[in-house]
Amino acid sequence: MNKVYKTAADALEGVLKDDMLIAAGGFGLCGIPELLIAAIKDSGVKDLTFASNNAGVDDFGLGLLLQTRQVRKMISSYVGENAEFMRQYLSGELELEFAPQGTLAERMRAAGHGIPGFYTKTGVGTVIAEGKDHKDFNGETYILEEGIFADLSIVKAWKADTSGNAIFRKAARNFNPPAAMCGKLCVMEVEEIVEVGELDPDNIHLPGIYVHRLIQGSHEKRIEQRTTRIREEA
Repeated sequence: MNKVYKTAADALEGVLKDDMLIAAGGFGLCGIPELLIAAIKDSGVKDLTFASNNAGVDDFGLGLLLQTRQVRKMISSYVGENAEFMRQYLSGELELEFAPQGTLAERMRAAGHGIPGFYTKTGVGTVIAEGKDHKDFNGETYILEEGIFADLSIVKAWKADTSGNAIFRKAARNFNPPAAMCGKLCVMEVEEIVEVGELDPDNIHLPGIYVHRLIQGSHEKRIEQRTTRIREEA
């Protein structure tokens, strides 16, 4: 089966619809599937729910979809660095489900392994625990977190072969693999596609069985925060 498509729009053809739950990879500005996000924006679908660590910044990543009001709800662990995100949430225009960072990653990973839920101590005694099942194990209280079973996963890898076996670079490995695993269909963009057999099997971070479609494209390398000082004269 050919998994390689020419463009992001081609790879998403027949997949997108309103009211979808989409899991998106990325950590800060690292590993964001920017080409697929742009294609989703151009498609015009709306009332989307995104499960993602954060929402990029105002003019990049998922922030672009917030600007066009295509996102109804975010399931996230961090909402900083995005003024529009905060504005929409505080004004009641955007639903937000907070999830601790490790819990969010595990909710994605669990779904990818067919696990409907798990108990964790993280969030006990806070607003995170409100409305969730509580259970004691060995004298400690835990809350039930449900797996995130997404309609679609969009992720970005550094390198992949034509079967979808993928390698991620550095911090991009944080959320991209679990996000890829939890979708009914996973579309991945990569910087370089090689033939099967060219990647060392021991270096594969995501098996191709989780990837259904992929594209190759150039990507913008952004720095989230840049702090500099004037060099002192020697």
